[in-house]
Amino acid sequence: MKTLTILEGNLNLAGVVVVIVGAIILVALVLSLIVTVITKLIYERKGDRKFTKKQFIQTMLISLLICGLISGYICGRL
Repeated sequence: MKTLTILEGNLNLAGVVVVIVGAIILVALVLSLIVTVITKLIYERKGDRKFTKKQFIQTMLISLLICGLISGYICGRL
């Protein structure tokens, strides 16, 4: 018996939409993580400052919000 993927099921375009939204979320998470790690490295490079877990989460959240705004602008214009 052959297993069905999300695009092969009887979902019309819903499967395509789920895959596209999932890809956008995944890319936003990866970009936010990269931006946050670079920010952490720059912040800790000078002196003996420590980038706390709270600062890491806040920076990640702000970066995710900016990615969401950019992707919303791009997808809204298409």
